[in-house]
Amino acid sequence: MPKLKTNKAASKRFRKTANGFKRGQSHKRHILTKKPSKRKRQLRSGKMVHETDLGRVTQLLPNH
Repeated sequence: MPKLKTNKAASKRFRKTANGFKRGQSHKRHILTKKPSKRKRQLRSGKMVHETDLGRVTQLLPNH
């Protein structure tokens, strides 16, 4: 059986933790001038991947 390949795009977006996978928040790349400071500050922190999406992420990252 061949080796399983890691999806490189997913490996750059998700990090494995003890409790699952960590992800970054969206809407933080451009058009930041009209967004309030509170919203931009709250977008800094990472979130965990939701349990309904864990199967998809683990399929993309089989060796993590």
